[in-house]
Amino acid sequence: MATIRDIRRETEHAKTLVLQVPDWPGHLAGQHVDVRLTAEDGYQAERSYSIASAPAGPDLELTIEKIDDGEVSPYLTDFAQAGDQFELRGPIGGYFVWTASLEGPLLLVAGGSGLVPLMAMLRHRRAAGADGDARLLLSVREVEDILYRDELDRMESVTIQVTLTRGEPPEGWRGTTGRINAEMLAALGPGPEAKPRVYVCGPTPFVEEAARLLVGLGHDPSAVHTERFGPSGG
Repeated sequence: MATIRDIRRETEHAKTLVLQVPDWPGHLAGQHVDVRLTAEDGYQAERSYSIASAPAGPDLELTIEKIDDGEVSPYLTDFAQAGDQFELRGPIGGYFVWTASLEGPLLLVAGGSGLVPLMAMLRHRRAAGADGDARLLLSVREVEDILYRDELDRMESVTIQVTLTRGEPPEGWRGTTGRINAEMLAALGPGPEAKPRVYVCGPTPFVEEAARLLVGLGHDPSAVHTERFGPSGG
């Protein structure tokens, strides 16, 4: 059973829940948990959420983006309060994980809230004092949709590129616009010759396109780790 210790707003549609979980066994950056809510009439709904916090952090953090017609995320983002409890199972997953002990460059590609498990990797990297090459390409609709924006702005030794897919960019925008493409990925690097470990997370169409582009650029398909979520989430 998890207890909400604190709640932080990340964007208009997303919040981070800081949880206390007795006997939490620890996790790896990139893993997720299953959250189960039970209504007063006994109806249950369960959804999977990526862990946002670094493995060495004092708390377990989940960043939840609201899905308007979802069964779980509207409660967690609109109604949940500090002190509330819910069932939690995890950590889950062993394929989409990264540890600071792994050698080689790190290339992260995120679509929207797909940034969450990748942020756990970057936080783990920082906490471990790792200084290897790390780069992030983040695709969001608008600037206001960028999760952890202030933290990303302060993050050192990580090359970060953000592309906006909707509307006009704000004055002074230093990123790019439009959906991710081969040119963006090639410009960000590192190239396939550097043999980076690649992690891609986001909606299913985004992940499939990003993986296709990466392989087309020459990246080893076995080095491209993907995690995706569909429209039925929430």
